[in-house]
Amino acid sequence: MSRLVVLGATGSIGRQTLEVADRLGLEVAAIAAASASDHLLELAAAYPEARVGVASATSAERESLTETLAERVLFGREALVELATTPGATIVNGIVGVAGLPASVAALDAGNRLALANKESLVAGGEVVLAACDRGGGTLVPVDSEHSAIHQCLVGEEAESVRRLILSASGGPFLGRTSAELETVTVDEALDHPTWNMGPRITVDSATLMNKAFEVIEAHHLFGVDYDRIDVVIHPQSIVHSLVEFVDGSLKAHLGEPDMRVPIQYAITEPARAPGTLAPFDLAGRTLSFEEPDRDVFRCLDLGYAAGRSGGSAPAVLNAADEVAVQAFLERRIGFASIAVIVERTLGDVEHRTPTSVEDVLDVDREARAVANGHIGGAC
Repeated sequence: MSRLVVLGATGSIGRQTLEVADRLGLEVAAIAAASASDHLLELAAAYPEARVGVASATSAERESLTETLAERVLFGREALVELATTPGATIVNGIVGVAGLPASVAALDAGNRLALANKESLVAGGEVVLAACDRGGGTLVPVDSEHSAIHQCLVGEEAESVRRLILSASGGPFLGRTSAELETVTVDEALDHPTWNMGPRITVDSATLMNKAFEVIEAHHLFGVDYDRIDVVIHPQSIVHSLVEFVDGSLKAHLGEPDMRVPIQYAITEPARAPGTLAPFDLAGRTLSFEEPDRDVFRCLDLGYAAGRSGGSAPAVLNAADEVAVQAFLERRIGFASIAVIVERTLGDVEHRTPTSVEDVLDVDREARAVANGHIGGAC
């Protein structure tokens, strides 16, 4: 196991990654976060040999951090890229948003192992990321529980033996609600996820099923399977993390408690396994249920499939519009049901093209955000 660089160290994925690293006795070569928070300073003290990246800092913060950390600290978004190229490291990318894309590409260009938790890298820039992987010889390992499950189910299997991938979804807090009922749901209700403890955006995305739409696009890029062979099933218990069906009718499923430390650890140690902290899983008394998603009520799922099939810039537009809409909902400027409306309108308004570089993707992202923001007023 190599040393670790943890990007997004103060977020949920970052905190759990550092917990895994401490338990396994791994060297933490670098940590990075969006801002100079007290938590980041605590981590810098806890890992005195690690370099520290701060994507955004005021002049006063730069001066203070430089005085405290001296040459250990780097500033700006370029710092994240530099840390991602740390020689011989496993880069855990837990950055939130499309800001994580440049670091993902840099890690793979440098030939590093990229343990990817940043959805936007593959959703917005899938082709660009895969090109970097081919170009630099890096290794891309998924951290998301669903993709980790599929990744593990595919070990030892031939690509041509796969009939379809089946991504499981909890259904979020609004499972079974009607379209009319979704018109009046609150931010607090949307953030009350029944099984997972996640950040605000991903929690709302789970409630709209947009998170699952993103995962469909990620699965397409990660495993080279076309969209007609990627299905979604609602599984409220979140015990079956995803499945693979093979051409002979066999299915493999990955089961376990909903705990992100498991896929994080596997992304770091694979193909080996190390002891974890979870108690032995008890199947007795468990009831596992599955149902089809309600695509009429939760329209974001099909918006994601459509964007994925369109390819090119469409997934980047999907992601940017969703981020703008979700933020507006969290700020109580629009209703929950308006998220899908804004995304759909933005997809129709941004000109389709084929991004071939990180900058191309970021250009699409900027344009889509501007268009989506323009739709916010009409969706209140």
